[in-house]
Amino acid sequence: MYIKLVQPKMIKRPMDTDLKLHMAPPLGLLTIVNLLKEEHEVSLENENIQSIDYTDNPDIVGISVTVDTLPGAIRIAKKFRDNGIIVVAGGIHVTTAYDTIPKDAFDVLCVGAAEGTWPDIIKDFESGTLKTIYKCHKDFNGKDIVPPAYDFLTKDKYLYCNVIHTSRGCPFRCDFCYNSADARMYVNREIEAVLQDIKAVKSKHIMFIDDNFAGNPVWLRDFLNRLIPLDIKWNAAVSLNALCDADLLDLMKRSGCQGLFVGFESIQADSIHNVHKIQNNIEIYEKAVKMAHDRGIMINASFVFGLDGDTPETFRTTLSWIVKNKIETVTSHILTPYPGTELYNRLKKEDRIISDDLSKYNTAHVVFRPAHMSEQELYDGYIWIYKQIYSLKNIIKRMPEDKSQRTAYILFNLLYRKYGRFTDLVCKIITYKNVGIIAERLSRYL
Repeated sequence: MYIKLVQPKMIKRPMDTDLKLHMAPPLGLLTIVNLLKEEHEVSLENENIQSIDYTDNPDIVGISVTVDTLPGAIRIAKKFRDNGIIVVAGGIHVTTAYDTIPKDAFDVLCVGAAEGTWPDIIKDFESGTLKTIYKCHKDFNGKDIVPPAYDFLTKDKYLYCNVIHTSRGCPFRCDFCYNSADARMYVNREIEAVLQDIKAVKSKHIMFIDDNFAGNPVWLRDFLNRLIPLDIKWNAAVSLNALCDADLLDLMKRSGCQGLFVGFESIQADSIHNVHKIQNNIEIYEKAVKMAHDRGIMINASFVFGLDGDTPETFRTTLSWIVKNKIETVTSHILTPYPGTELYNRLKKEDRIISDDLSKYNTAHVVFRPAHMSEQELYDGYIWIYKQIYSLKNIIKRMPEDKSQRTAYILFNLLYRKYGRFTDLVCKIITYKNVGIIAERLSRYL
């Protein structure tokens, strides 16, 4: 049979260019490809980089859904369903809030890991016994994880295809995160399987895209020791507590760590406490940053604005902290109550959610009533701090002390953030793949 997989187009935030759309391939859909391609014809269309073909008459269509792409996914599904084609919806939003999906939007909902659902969906489709909902079995573990089909990619359309996951989920349950939802899990893959993926992507620079690369320190130490002989460079996302472990940071550096994405979220103690981010203690923020910087590891700091301890002054104090501590890159978000999370449940109960337009749930719109500022103050502050962080003046002020970091720092701050539209034009001329290769080699060897 013929199965078509579709990634709906994401909605860009004010600071995003088309570089964001072409950043990396959808690993979730590529995992489904690997599950099915030996016995079935499979295609994958990513609306971020190509138009969707509605004329090729697949037997079944699978759509990956995040909360902000749900309206687009429903639009896509309708076009196929109008032609009598069965449509399956899965992905993080379906997994964490499947009971909020409109009943008539899709034929089938896929809740949880693809490995624990798609084989049954195909089997039941072929036997004419298709159900309306499939849930992954509760004893799903790391051995069950199937690697993405890296050989299936149209690589010229992506900046980076060297993206790998070593786990699913996160051990922490911060209220605003999808990982606070009941359906989420945390499992590590087998180390040998991850090492095979590193070989498959054929790159000396790896981006680990786990929710929390350091969620299991025992597993991570074993894995990092296996990385050392490979002589690669890598980046990953970790929780703050990982930056406070000197031995772990030393091992990260020896194994090739260049930079870490860290969820600081707020420098306001009340804001952190109110969303149960128990792994964060603002009193050790500066020490944690220094420990990473002392080892030549760059920080990409994530901040969430609009938490209940935040005021209009929070933006200025946060900017001062970022510049003072020479944080190399910053990812800012407006607090967004994703359906299925503890935050959504609380704000809904408090009657503070002001928009049900899910296309706005992309951390760039104010969809709730903040506690200590107006909706406009929150949005204006979000735009203001982004412009300030990536002003030429503050890019210079944040320049890393470690000279080995400066090439990667300049590439991101200038060519991705400050002048991203120019870089995107270059990508369209020489392909995103080639620009990604150039950036990777410059950051590795200069």
